Amino acid sequence: MSEFENVAFGAGHDHIFLGAAHAENERRTWMVIALCSAMMVAEIVGGTLFGSLALVADGLHMSTHAGAMLIAALAYTYARRHASDPRFAFGTGKLGDLAGFSSAIVLAMIALLIGYEAVARLFAPVPIRFGQAIPIAVLGLLVNVASIWLLRGDHHGHGHHHGHGHGHDHDHDEHDHHGHEHADEIHAATIRDHNIRSAYVHVIADAAVSVLAIVGLVLARAFSWYWMDPLAGVIGALVIANWSWGLMRDTGGILLDMNPDRRMAENVRRVVEEHGDSVLDLHVWRVGPGHLSAILSVTTFDNARTPSFYHSVLTKFSGLSHVTVEVNRKPEPA
Repeated sequence: MSEFENVAFGAGHDHIFLGAAHAENERRTWMVIALCSAMMVAEIVGGTLFGSLALVADGLHMSTHAGAMLIAALAYTYARRHASDPRFAFGTGKLGDLAGFSSAIVLAMIALLIGYEAVARLFAPVPIRFGQAIPIAVLGLLVNVASIWLLRGDHHGHGHHHGHGHGHDHDHDEHDHHGHEHADEIHAATIRDHNIRSAYVHVIADAAVSVLAIVGLVLARAFSWYWMDPLAGVIGALVIANWSWGLMRDTGGILLDMNPDRRMAENVRRVVEEHGDSVLDLHVWRVGPGHLSAILSVTTFDNARTPSFYHSVLTKFSGLSHVTVEVNRKPEPA
């Protein structure tokens, strides 16, 4: 008859699985919102005062840009403020992925709208006021470049391992996580902050559309190629749709608890089975940028091996922030 012993590594500590750059990314996102909001107000007010419909239209477009950024910023703020809320079983680390998925949907809708309008104009061209349209497109590009600069940096984030995992018998002190070796690094997909990535994709997409618009408008004005403006819109829509799909695929996988680092799972299994034990069941999933959670069921013939033993074995994996082990002891074969 098998004896079962369960332990949750990490019991008795908080479940804060936020990315290491969370605070910095939150600040940058709010700065971009401030810039876009100021530009939006200036364009709408200026367009109203000077009778420029194009300027008002660009201001309204900027409002959608600010709204998309707001999704990311509010996700950062909410995740930080509720990081210790016990209602979130595994913390709020995945809130950024939910925000990223939402932003990907918004991007897809924008791509559809741009594509629809561009195709409609290919078949039914409208008069273009080049004197107004080109300066506004350049102005929009400058704002986007400034936003890109504010959101610059490593959008993969940096993993941070709390090192609080321990067994219920509290004999973990001799295996301090801060002293473990970093031989097994975690995959980039585990570290990536999809919330700041979604904000960055928004401004990059907007900048790409601005560049295409400028090129299309200049060629249309210089050579009377009026079809170039809507063609640039079609290309922009396809580019944005592609980025949207990539973001939706990556964040959706995390929300569905797909394993973002199969190499990590294979290495965990290998390390445990190196000691002559068998891994009956193993699940690894992401709970936040740079944080993986793992559940494993182990069969051993060694009665001296407690969950703390496996904890000490797994401390070499810097990305495992929360681990639960079930130990099944079986008698030695006769």
